[in-house]
Amino acid sequence: MTQTHYDVIIIGGGHAGCEAAAASARLGAKTLLATLSFATLGEMSCNPAIGGLGKGQLVREIDAMDGLMGRVADAAGIQFRVLNSSKGAAVRGHRCQADRKLYREAMQNALFSQDNLTVLEMSVEDLTRDEAGLFTITSAKGEQFTGASVVVTTGTFLNGLMHIGEDKIIGGRVNEPPSVGLATALRALGFTLGRLKTGTPARLSSKTIDWSVLEVQEGDDPPEPFSMMTKAITNRQIACGITHTSPQMHDIIRANLHRAPLYSGQIQGVGPRYCPSIEDKIVRFASRDRHQIFLEPEGLDDDTVYPNGISTSLPRDVQAAMVHSMKGLENVEILRYGYAVEYDYHDPRGLRANLETKLIPGLFLAGQINATTGYEEAAAQGLMAGLNAALKVAGREPITFGRDEAYIGVMIDDLITKGTNEPYRMFTSRAEYRLTMRADNADQRLTPRGIAIGCVSPARQAVFKAKMDALKKARELAGGFTATPQELAVAGFKVNQDGIRRSALDLLAYPEISLQGLTNLWPELATIEPAIVTQMETECAYAGYIQRQESDIRAYRRDEDLILPTDLNYDAIGGLSTEIRQKLKQISPETLGAAGRIPGVTPAAVVALLRFARRKKEAIARA
Repeated sequence: MTQTHYDVIIIGGGHAGCEAAAASARLGAKTLLATLSFATLGEMSCNPAIGGLGKGQLVREIDAMDGLMGRVADAAGIQFRVLNSSKGAAVRGHRCQADRKLYREAMQNALFSQDNLTVLEMSVEDLTRDEAGLFTITSAKGEQFTGASVVVTTGTFLNGLMHIGEDKIIGGRVNEPPSVGLATALRALGFTLGRLKTGTPARLSSKTIDWSVLEVQEGDDPPEPFSMMTKAITNRQIACGITHTSPQMHDIIRANLHRAPLYSGQIQGVGPRYCPSIEDKIVRFASRDRHQIFLEPEGLDDDTVYPNGISTSLPRDVQAAMVHSMKGLENVEILRYGYAVEYDYHDPRGLRANLETKLIPGLFLAGQINATTGYEEAAAQGLMAGLNAALKVAGREPITFGRDEAYIGVMIDDLITKGTNEPYRMFTSRAEYRLTMRADNADQRLTPRGIAIGCVSPARQAVFKAKMDALKKARELAGGFTATPQELAVAGFKVNQDGIRRSALDLLAYPEISLQGLTNLWPELATIEPAIVTQMETECAYAGYIQRQESDIRAYRRDEDLILPTDLNYDAIGGLSTEIRQKLKQISPETLGAAGRIPGVTPAAVVALLRFARRKKEAIARA
């Protein structure tokens, strides 16, 4: 049988697979993307939205590395909002409601026009690796392709099983078959797989909703794009509706919990704590008599509405009764019932920081197979797995981000050191250094890293350079204007009368002073473009806090930068308990900092590990 060889093979065409394929190809690797269906490539399988708190930062970071999600979301967005806009920039989250069809089309256009990338429609039923380290995938039709590296991004399809009440339906998504052969192949390679679950709500007909009695949520005007490459949002913008659950609805759910797969024992997998089903909400928050539900249109020319907040696997008759009990939905037509889906996943503690499996060199995993939930988390992992798979084939060093560099780094470090017993979701609260990892400076943090490894296009490099030049010029301009406290008082600015001259940059650190206000004193400042003004004001407002945080980062780096040998003999280290030794052997942390973040590893154990690693390093140096 003739086999076609690729540098990198990506299995799965969801959000992780799309980013992985594009990233690998951007680095020049001959890449194959194997997807079940061309039609569902880049499909938004659950909620029709991108971004949110923590998630929006991930999208900006993907974009900073020339990834696809931000640009595609901008091309498909029909409502944009900055969440937490009244709070500091470090905890704001960009979010857009997307047109499903436009998103899918934009993603497919990006992939099919990508150099070095071949997209083929197939179901991958087998994956093997020979003694020379060469991988072979086999399709359901018997086609075979070989690759030097493989990235598995199976989403919810790995042994997928859907639940609607007592009914069980084999599949990873409605009307789409599961990936059974690949699950068997992974087990044959030596992997132990667990089970998780996620869910989705019913879909409703917009024409049968009484919008006149509902609250309306408008988007931001003007809408703020995700991508630095997007000049303006051109799609027509829409509003969403808001309704609420009712005591009657809660009674309906409680009366039917025995028929809920989540509570009857029918579902074995653990679901996402931070995106629970409506039946889980009613049980866990029993004292609450209502929950807010957002009615999100799925497209500009689509009659389908996504009721965000009522994910469920209850039987169809119960779903109908509870939906019809909500205000504005009394006569709504249900186009498709909600369901839960169970799927196989791999314990992410079996991964290295570059998302390569410790068990099989050259095999990378990304997305829900690593126990995460959400499009953004999947896409960010796909980006890193695709880049690192291509770098490995080229014999180059991997690219990883520290917890002080990117939300992507926080997520991956959490997964590979702490693991998770439920689908992992990103939040701003997970990042210790979020003051320096804002959405507005993602490009400043990461684009130079992308340029250095060669994954950033010349067009993006030019846009980034223009921004940095404009920012430098603006800082120099604002820093050149100074005034005494007395002069500032005359101009209406309240500062300490300490005789110290202050520049326009100094004054922007005052919460009540904006650059617009300073133009009365120095009209030349009005020439700075609005986007640069916003960036400067944010930097100045955070300057004092960032200085303090940078000392924390330096302390973090002292431990983090100590690389632990992969062959470290933990049994030879005194002062470690049996439990700690077992954890260190299981996870095999790559750095001292990662070892310290493993649950149960004590500060005393870290000190013992530090001393032992240093002695070994010194012994090697003497030899």
